[in-house]
Amino acid sequence: MNPNCARCGKIVYPTEKVNCLDKFWHKACFHCETCKMTLNMKNYKGYEKKPYCNAHYPKQSFTMVADTPENLRLKQQSELQSQVRYKEEFEKNKGKGFSVVADTPELQRIKKTQDQISNIKYHEEFEKSRMGPSGGEGLEPERRDPQDTGYRRPQEQQPHHIPTSAPVYQQPQQQQAAQSYGGYKEPAAPVSIQRSAPGGGGRRYRAVYDYSAADEDEVSFQDGDTIVNVQQIDDGWMYGTVERTGDTGMLPANYVEAI
Repeated sequence: MNPNCARCGKIVYPTEKVNCLDKFWHKACFHCETCKMTLNMKNYKGYEKKPYCNAHYPKQSFTMVADTPENLRLKQQSELQSQVRYKEEFEKNKGKGFSVVADTPELQRIKKTQDQISNIKYHEEFEKSRMGPSGGEGLEPERRDPQDTGYRRPQEQQPHHIPTSAPVYQQPQQQQAAQSYGGYKEPAAPVSIQRSAPGGGGRRYRAVYDYSAADEDEVSFQDGDTIVNVQQIDDGWMYGTVERTGDTGMLPANYVEAI
């Protein structure tokens, strides 16, 4: 006995029978419930024992949690607790201008470590500022902690004693200037500058180049000036008077020639 078609209700003969979804269909009746596209055994999708194409297959959507009375009560209670907690935190931190961080043991340990590092660095900088620059060249601060017994003020730097037996070539003005800067000494002048000026009565020379004095005990002159009372100090320096200006001092020997 031949069965009836699930779509049209007519008899389905074996040559046109499709057995699918626990039912029998005519080949022409086995189509999508929505767009009426004819389907076969390879491209159909069944939903509630009805054939659908891939485009019109019903999409199922489910809620994660069923909205039962108990779940609704718990949800409402959680919202109330959240609001209460939020208001408490807001009132506690009002005006602070920063978010709250949980005071866990790990955060307490990190905070304590940072405080110790900060104190150590502060004391190191403080000791450096008390001791002054390295090498003892800096000036000593005037104020000291009277309770700090571990610090000993270094002795003031005394000028070096110059033996009386050694010949002194430095002029008195230079000695006074070297001792008036709290221990700072200017670089030693060249040997030709440190020597004392010889007496008058020397030869005459004429300048062949312009020269500008580089020190207080030197003289400036121009090309063609006459230098009188010239005395030889060493191979590189002389002592004389510029006839044009009347200035007396030291001058380089390679800038003049004998007349």
